[in-house]
Amino acid sequence: MTDIPIFDGHNDALLRLFNDSSPDPVARFLAGGGTGHIDLPKARAGGLAGGLFAVFCPSPNARDISGPSGTAPDLPLPPELPMDAARRITVAQIALLLRLEAASDGSFAVCRSAGDVRAAMGRGAIAAVLHIEGAEAIDEDLYFLDVLHAAGLRSIGPVWSRTNIFGYGVPFRFPHSPDIGPGLTEAGKRLVRACNEKRILVDLSHITEKGFWDVAEISTAPLVATHSNVHALTPSPRNLTADQLRAIRESDGMVGLNFATGFLRPDGRMTTDTSVEHMVRHLDALIEALGDTRVGLGSDFDGATIPAAIGSAAGLPVLFEALERHGYDRTLLERLASGNWLSLLERTIG
Repeated sequence: MTDIPIFDGHNDALLRLFNDSSPDPVARFLAGGGTGHIDLPKARAGGLAGGLFAVFCPSPNARDISGPSGTAPDLPLPPELPMDAARRITVAQIALLLRLEAASDGSFAVCRSAGDVRAAMGRGAIAAVLHIEGAEAIDEDLYFLDVLHAAGLRSIGPVWSRTNIFGYGVPFRFPHSPDIGPGLTEAGKRLVRACNEKRILVDLSHITEKGFWDVAEISTAPLVATHSNVHALTPSPRNLTADQLRAIRESDGMVGLNFATGFLRPDGRMTTDTSVEHMVRHLDALIEALGDTRVGLGSDFDGATIPAAIGSAAGLPVLFEALERHGYDRTLLERLASGNWLSLLERTIG
């Protein structure tokens, strides 16, 4: 099924490149051969034509989030990340994204609109949209938001799974409801309004349920969770309740299926020994809740434990072959692969 171009709602390839100790991580991404989930050859092999490339600033002394049984233990949220540290990491990862474009000889393009994405995919380039996962680099006055927008930022998750000046994220806990803490701060509400004005997509994947409803009340844009699954099937606080899914549908929003096994399995285990059928079940449930025009993929490649049967971007056809066997027709497969994301980007970033 590699003839269907795939646009992916979330990956952490920039974090992997930032942590890469090789002499030239950009060259290794373009040439392939590394152990990461995404590089240019793997993308080509699997039909991956574009996606939201996330900037993520890891917490110092990050702890293992998998418990003895493979499930997420009840860990306290990581402490807030200082702005100066977040800015240093954010600028470095954005520079890597821009260097990828410059070094790629036209095979990798940073895109600032849905039209840019369509054009890049049409000429066979990887279409990369800059996303930030956790807004720790942005000041309360939002001056740095202007700078990031000028650099190409078109999507932002106000929080990751730690508190910042804009709001509260969900911890690593299983099983649990996403109703697990406060929502947006006043600064967070200003951030959402500013993103609406600048046509920056607001991602709800890591925010508390209270924060979700704060965004729903404020935002004039479609509600989007770039990499989340169905709470009724896997009761992780990272997944979406029936009420949240209903609100996303009513806003003509979007959900991208997260490939992380802890958000797919009913037991919440973070293990590669996870059947692709769990992915199919979540897609069935998302389509039932949202309709078939509001669902896509949000793999979390390079940021999560994914099923061994997929393995990397090169394994994306395994999922589409399973969906075809399950009865999904060509039209639906094309929507899930990229059509729905492209439509959503037109309604959000323009």
